[in-house]
Amino acid sequence: MKSKKTLVLLVLLILIAIFFVFDLGRFFSLAFIKEQQGNFSAVYEQRPALVTAAFFAVYVLITALSLPGAAIMTLAGGASFGLVWGTVVVSFASTIGATLAMLAARYLLRDSIEGRFGKKLDEVNKGIEKEGGFYLFTLRLVPLIPFFALNLLMGLTKMKTWTYFWVSQLGMFAGTVAYVNAGTEIAKITSLRSILSPGLLGSFVLLGLLPLVIKKMLDYVKRRKVYARWNSVKPKTFDRNLVVIGGGAGGLVSAYIAAAVKAKVTLIEAHKMGGDCLNYGCVPSKALIKSAKLAHQMKHGTRYGLADAQPVFSFKAVMQRIHAVIAAIEPHDSVERYTGLGVEVLQGYAKIVNPWTVEIALNDGVKQTLTTRSIVIAAGAQPFVPPLPGIRDVGYVTSDTLWDEFAKLDDIPKRIVVLGGGPIGCELAQSFQRLGAQVTQVEMAPRIMIREDEEVSALAKASLQADGVQVLTGHKALRCEKSEESKAIIVEHQGQEIRIEFDALLCAVGRVARLTGYGLEDLGIPTNRTVTTNEYLETIYPNIFAAGDVAGPFQFTHTAAHQAWYAAVNALFGTFKKFKVDYSVIPWATFIDPEVARVGLNEQEAKEKGIAYEMVKYGLDDLDRAIADSEAHGFVKVLTVPGKDKILGATIVGTHAGDLLAEYVLAMKHGLGMNKILGTIHTYPTLAEANKYAAGEWKRAHQPKKLLEWVAKYHNWTRG
Repeated sequence: MKSKKTLVLLVLLILIAIFFVFDLGRFFSLAFIKEQQGNFSAVYEQRPALVTAAFFAVYVLITALSLPGAAIMTLAGGASFGLVWGTVVVSFASTIGATLAMLAARYLLRDSIEGRFGKKLDEVNKGIEKEGGFYLFTLRLVPLIPFFALNLLMGLTKMKTWTYFWVSQLGMFAGTVAYVNAGTEIAKITSLRSILSPGLLGSFVLLGLLPLVIKKMLDYVKRRKVYARWNSVKPKTFDRNLVVIGGGAGGLVSAYIAAAVKAKVTLIEAHKMGGDCLNYGCVPSKALIKSAKLAHQMKHGTRYGLADAQPVFSFKAVMQRIHAVIAAIEPHDSVERYTGLGVEVLQGYAKIVNPWTVEIALNDGVKQTLTTRSIVIAAGAQPFVPPLPGIRDVGYVTSDTLWDEFAKLDDIPKRIVVLGGGPIGCELAQSFQRLGAQVTQVEMAPRIMIREDEEVSALAKASLQADGVQVLTGHKALRCEKSEESKAIIVEHQGQEIRIEFDALLCAVGRVARLTGYGLEDLGIPTNRTVTTNEYLETIYPNIFAAGDVAGPFQFTHTAAHQAWYAAVNALFGTFKKFKVDYSVIPWATFIDPEVARVGLNEQEAKEKGIAYEMVKYGLDDLDRAIADSEAHGFVKVLTVPGKDKILGATIVGTHAGDLLAEYVLAMKHGLGMNKILGTIHTYPTLAEANKYAAGEWKRAHQPKKLLEWVAKYHNWTRG
């Protein structure tokens, strides 16, 4: 295959060289065409078919090789064949030549370009697959854009050849007619500039805008179609600008933004304001982790020059502290706060009855109906409970219910089985083990934290095991059994069934979006694990949006808030300008000890996507502050573009990794590279210096060795 490509490239280069070496360009000048017009017309009258075929072949060759002269050939076509036949000949010749140029670029260049810029091209190809024909048509209408460059660039995409051909044929037709028509008056033309008069250029610009107008019309037709069955119930006026369903992070931020820009907004929440993060997720779990870590440090006091001490505590008091933390943060997300900000907060269950109407069954039994221009669905997610036989008989808790259920206990359950090896399962397994339970963690996959690099998973597993957690990877849960004496879960590993008895079963195998109960089915809004949205977070109804866990693809509080900005702004101002949600830099962290934090690509993902990278790694066992804190374990690992300091992703394992990651999030968001991090002063002694030292590792790996050899010679010379 490589030899064939080399041969094709060689042939193309020879043809291009012949054109320039023998100065064939002189035959494609305006002066030559005008001089030879009479002779050409005489030959054409004698042998029209042969002349047409020769002209056609030369035109195809010129455009296929991207040589200068296509514009002159178009004029010559008009001068020789007239407007109608000239347009036919030139139109097909130019399209065939353009298609051949595109195919040549695809054959010779695409594989190597994909190997280097695979991820970026994937995004381009997604756009090409969706609306490539439309954009190509738009670009073809404007002759100011070099067509030869367009041919070469489109060859790097995965646009179908037939699509490229017919779209180019249509897109170039208007410009072809204009040039061929000018060619019929070739005697009056003194230069190519005289063709491109301000009036003609203005016409081309208007032609370029035509596809945008057509797209707007098509969008209007689509909207008419999707709203057709609801037209009879569309209100003439609206009670609200925006109704938000769900009082978690996505809903709160959406409502906040709407109120900040003085829109009339109603937020509807059936249960607790603050959603999962405040009440069941981020806040209580981090409060638990803090208590568990302190107990762990007390047990290992000798690491700090103190005596080991067995912590004495009441488990009930630990759980009470967690609820006190929730209560202390609650005012940030309270009804009173948001009412004060200008948001109407209704507590009850919302149901969308048509694209502009929401019915609310208030918690006090009253029903209320609101009409609204736009709706944001931010209903969140809930824990997934696997359908294991017997699981309801033995009883279980989830990350939602354990905080209330365990708060009723005087002592921690002695034996806890945690189903799931993801971030939630790992955090809770380690914390309860440190507080005195014997925890067994069951994960069906071959390793815990499967989305992280293998070395990260291995380090996390070792950390949990060091605390006493029994981590069972590659174990599949089969069923639960209950007797008068015990409760147990039966798991399968390498063909063998294993019985694990427990006092409490915690399901932490993931969360699923809340998709039922608020009208999606009646409106026909499609769902596939999450509410299906486009890049603007619109559902099939352009005035109904989704944000947060219910929309995916990430289930993080910070991404819910991030999406909420796009949903609210597009809902309120989308008539004028819509914004595509940006997922290019998404950080996340797992708060086990040591913490695991990541942004962008890790090695596992880069290999899966075929993205070339360089990796540098700095071990925290070398960092002064980590040593002083007896936290000298973990690392900072950064992936960069080969030969450049552009950051593709960073993974940090160590104490306060979630905080340290912020520097890389900022750098990636604003296009700052490793050199900028290295050139930034970091306070000594701090953990943040790890980021600077990682940048130093990158710099050492990219030293200009030849230059330094000459510098060494210079210094030797200066010493005499």
